[in-house]
Amino acid sequence: MIVTGAASGIGRATAARIAREGGRVIASDIAADKLDALKDELSDADITVIAGDLTTQPAIDAVVAAAGDRIDGLANVAGINDDFSPAGETSDATWDRVIAINLTAPFKLMRAVLPLMEQAGRGAILNVSSEAGLRGNASGNAYTASKHGIIGVTRSAAVMYGPKGIRVNSVAPGGVATGIPMPPHMSEYGSARLAPFQQAIPSVATAEQLAASITFLLSDDAVNINGAVLTSDGGWSVQ
Repeated sequence: MIVTGAASGIGRATAARIAREGGRVIASDIAADKLDALKDELSDADITVIAGDLTTQPAIDAVVAAAGDRIDGLANVAGINDDFSPAGETSDATWDRVIAINLTAPFKLMRAVLPLMEQAGRGAILNVSSEAGLRGNASGNAYTASKHGIIGVTRSAAVMYGPKGIRVNSVAPGGVATGIPMPPHMSEYGSARLAPFQQAIPSVATAEQLAASITFLLSDDAVNINGAVLTSDGGWSVQ
């Protein structure tokens, strides 16, 4: 099982849960020191850590090579937030970086593992979206676009690969206590515009609670679920 963003937050909780339940984990992240700490914590587990920037092809190649000839699952968890800027303020740098990490890298990793899953006739892919993939008032322009986009990628792949035994689903978290750093300079207008909606978040989940949703969709218990977007948001999406 490949897990990206595994050095912290939801990715770390997901990798740890899979490893503790006896799964083999290829844990990927850009933070090498935190990956090493995870490996030390799970010293009795079957876990391989691969540090690298998944916006680059060599890093993707390294992760897939570490997994070997069999890849049962892929959890695309790695992601970053934006600066809450509306479209008229979003810089090229913010747009390019957010789209590269949140949308392009997951797509390229999917593209890399799908041939092996096709050969095996089975596999499960989980792409982490967000409440921002369902609505326009959860984050800024770039992040919202990236999370809507990953739902589109998920649904397209579910249609294309479902007949081949490969399930592709998404989890849309709401508020989660992950400690993901925000950019140093936030949009003043965007922050003020989003504040009333963010105050309506019903609850803040733990990373472990999101890992439970993710591992369920990756497991055989979800054998009849394909192309779904599971909102794991404490009911925010129904407000």
